Amino acid sequence: MNTILAKKQLSADVYEMLIQAPLIAQSRQAGQFLLLSLDNEYAERIPLTIADADPDAGTVTIVFQVAGATTHKLARKNAGQYLENVLGPLGNPTHIKHFGSVVCVGGGIGAAPLFPIVQAMKSAGNRVTVIIGARNRDLIIFEERIRRFADEFIIVTDDGSVGRKALVTEPLKEICAAVDKPDMTVAIGPPLMMKFCVSVAKEYTVPIMVSLNTIMLDGTGMCGCCRVKIGNDTRFVCVDGPEFDGCQVDFDSMMNRMKTYRNHEQAVYHRCKLTG
Repeated sequence: MNTILAKKQLSADVYEMLIQAPLIAQSRQAGQFLLLSLDNEYAERIPLTIADADPDAGTVTIVFQVAGATTHKLARKNAGQYLENVLGPLGNPTHIKHFGSVVCVGGGIGAAPLFPIVQAMKSAGNRVTVIIGARNRDLIIFEERIRRFADEFIIVTDDGSVGRKALVTEPLKEICAAVDKPDMTVAIGPPLMMKFCVSVAKEYTVPIMVSLNTIMLDGTGMCGCCRVKIGNDTRFVCVDGPEFDGCQVDFDSMMNRMKTYRNHEQAVYHRCKLTG
């Protein structure tokens, strides 16, 4: 069974869990994710990026934000309990190599899936600059873990409660506009944030990879729920991604698709909160 070994609340609605999953821990690579479902085979499946893994201990770390019925139920579980179904690692690993200078941008909870990418990029010999952004100080996560692998670490917040009062695109633009502009950029976070990071990177002809987290059902490419438009082609995030060339992603169509079930999701979430 996939036993929960530890649970930590990182902010008001964000939780970190350490899960016993030896086969996933041994084969996972940076950028990959898992599918998790609770209770029974008919329960909703949700994709969660693997934020960390320890092959020797046989554990993986997930970070999630309570945003719907399943994450609400997941947040109520505690150490010693188990998860009914955990499938992974899924998706293609991040393209890691020695680029030279790499900028990694994380927005909000996106800092957690960014962590293994920062580790891997640093291990490949890159100079790594990390930009982390959130609405306020309380929503900054994984700061100390990421700092250990960053050559330069920049925090921005909407309200200026920690770091610079700015959006992540401001320091990104300054770095991309420099004479020695970065050789690669990676961005993970809300779709709108990634869209604007791509705009900055394109303006200065800096390559950028983005990690997409769309509606997902089976995780094998069969259902088509996670399809996105990449250039002139249709791709499936679960098997072709989750990472794509940001300059090729049609963010507007992706964000519209992600709203498809919003009313239903909110109604189910409301009922779930009322019933506990």
